[in-house]
Amino acid sequence: MNMYLQDSAFVADILIVDDKLENIRFLSDFLSKQNYQVRKAINGQAALKAVKTLPPDLILLDINMPGMGGYEVCNFLKNDPETCSIPVIFLSAGSEVTDKLQAFQVGGIDYITKPFHLEEILVRVQTQLKIQHLQKQLQSRNEQLQNTLLTLQNTQAELIQKEKLVNAGRITAGISHEINNPLSFIFCNLEPASEYSRNLISLIQLYQKAFPDATPEIRNFLEEIDIDFLIPDFTRIIHSLRTGAERIRSVVLALHIFSRLDESGIKPINMHESIDSVLMILHHQFMLKNGSVSISLLKKYEYLPTFVGYANSLNQALLNLLQNSIDALEIKVDSVIDSSFQPTIWISTETTEEKKIIITIKDNGIGISEEVKAHLFEPFFTTKSIGKGVGLGLYTTYQIITELHKGTLIYHDCPEGGSEFIIEIPTSR
Repeated sequence: MNMYLQDSAFVADILIVDDKLENIRFLSDFLSKQNYQVRKAINGQAALKAVKTLPPDLILLDINMPGMGGYEVCNFLKNDPETCSIPVIFLSAGSEVTDKLQAFQVGGIDYITKPFHLEEILVRVQTQLKIQHLQKQLQSRNEQLQNTLLTLQNTQAELIQKEKLVNAGRITAGISHEINNPLSFIFCNLEPASEYSRNLISLIQLYQKAFPDATPEIRNFLEEIDIDFLIPDFTRIIHSLRTGAERIRSVVLALHIFSRLDESGIKPINMHESIDSVLMILHHQFMLKNGSVSISLLKKYEYLPTFVGYANSLNQALLNLLQNSIDALEIKVDSVIDSSFQPTIWISTETTEEKKIIITIKDNGIGISEEVKAHLFEPFFTTKSIGKGVGLGLYTTYQIITELHKGTLIYHDCPEGGSEFIIEIPTSR
């Protein structure tokens, strides 16, 4: 809408549409004397062209015109998002109730019958322009409030996320320290324990060979402990202890890589190492329905150069996206009847000629509805039940990738069902 500033006051732009030139002159002269900016159109087509060229603040529209009538013009304007808010006052010689009803039904906001009374026209024009001005003020203030609310939400989300990352780092550091001490003790004692067990087993076997005729008491004890089973099983137990300890050590290493406990700020990042550390942390969640269904993981890694970035934050972004895929697969597994359905996550990496790293995370879960897509990266928007999430995962992921690393995060629907997130990060900035 257009307002013209004149002597510290806004001057409204009014478009008069009438096929009768005398009516146009009559109204134009009168409204011009009231300090309004007046434009004219003698038919519907000319009116639409004038509105498209420069939208007015108010339209005085005659109903009965050859070709395109007033109702049709108004209907066309109201169906166009760019002109639907322009107030239209109908002008007509007809005073039937049905005429007035139709005028309001097509979107008119007032109705003036001919012959015109100048005072009535002026009051109705002033009233509608005042309403229009108040609506603009209200809309402007509403936009300001929306922007303020969004700024507050963004600030709150950033504070929460920073606090979560700090806490996560502290917790990870504490867990790592508490696990490393007993883990070192286990590793230090596993080798001598294994050697001692081998020596003791060899000693028993030597005694059996040297004294095949054992006393009844020894024979009974050997049968009770089932020595033929005990010796190989004890060896297997020692091996299992070593395997378990190695597993714990790999998890601790993944925690170190994930949280970058020995690093701060911007550091060189090995993307495949980061992805694998996140997968290690989430590994236990790949078993669904109490372990009866497992998520298949298919990785396709191409060569990626090391690049400089915020390792801790980027790992958090990867974790958020993978957690999102796991949640979507869990919901689908719980709802799908087809027992042949295999929940799957695909992860692929590649580089482009523009020296950008591409990471694609795809799943065949429940996908995302059209309604949710519009709010996907908004703070505090979530479709999860209370206690399951606060709506910061995808928002913070988007901020980490686009703001911190100057990249892009794009969502795609999968034709076969599911979701696909594509991360693109420049290796040089």
